[in-house]
Amino acid sequence: MKVVLFCGGFGMRMRGDGGEGLPKPMQLVGPRPLLWHVMRYYAHYGHTEFILCLGYGGQAIKEYFRDYDRTASADFKLSKGGTVEIFGDTTDLDWSVTFVDTGLTTPIGERLRRVRHHLDEGEPFLANYADVLTDAPLDQMVATFQETGASASMMVVPPPSSFHYVECPTPPYVAEIHRAADLPLRVNGGYFVLGPEVFDHLPENGDLVEDACAGLAARGTLIAQQHDGFWMPADTFKERAELDALWAAGTRPWAVWERPA
Repeated sequence: MKVVLFCGGFGMRMRGDGGEGLPKPMQLVGPRPLLWHVMRYYAHYGHTEFILCLGYGGQAIKEYFRDYDRTASADFKLSKGGTVEIFGDTTDLDWSVTFVDTGLTTPIGERLRRVRHHLDEGEPFLANYADVLTDAPLDQMVATFQETGASASMMVVPPPSSFHYVECPTPPYVAEIHRAADLPLRVNGGYFVLGPEVFDHLPENGDLVEDACAGLAARGTLIAQQHDGFWMPADTFKERAELDALWAAGTRPWAVWERPA
């Protein structure tokens, strides 16, 4: 399946806190940008055709891949004459990447509409916000999507454990406080398997979740795929730094490509 990655947001929560100058997908986690980790995850499951929906900072993303340096995160041998021999995993050499300028302030749903002609007609595809890492079993999620005959699937995860739900039955007095993660609630995890029907519910300048997914849910053709394993967004500099620290410590569950075969 082709993979659509939404890379055009301003990343406002990343700015002013160490993230100036680079679009959010290009913030480093270890030796590689966040975007690379997301793409490497999909490639692990055999999905190597990517469509990048660019907006803010699109030029930086283009330049990164145009000048792509595999030696940044791989062992290599430099021979006389400048020949470089890469050791180990070379999966990223097989990627096909399409870069599409989808506008600076374009909503995500409209970004998807603007790359529709790059997708295979009538075929399902994968989509992602390009700012969340996970160890979710993508092959199983795709299989479930196909077995159920759904029009779309959305990965759903527990809300961040640092959030708290506050009950105020008689405002302004608080009756109870609960950890959000302890409640039977789920939030959008940002990993989608989408069928072509999604475009039937996606108006011009619409939203992927509030318009398309809500429309499919009303028809009973949207499924939620629950994941309780590792899932971590990188919406802020602090979250990105936490992911970077995990990489440095060798604790990186999202790097499913490093697991023994």
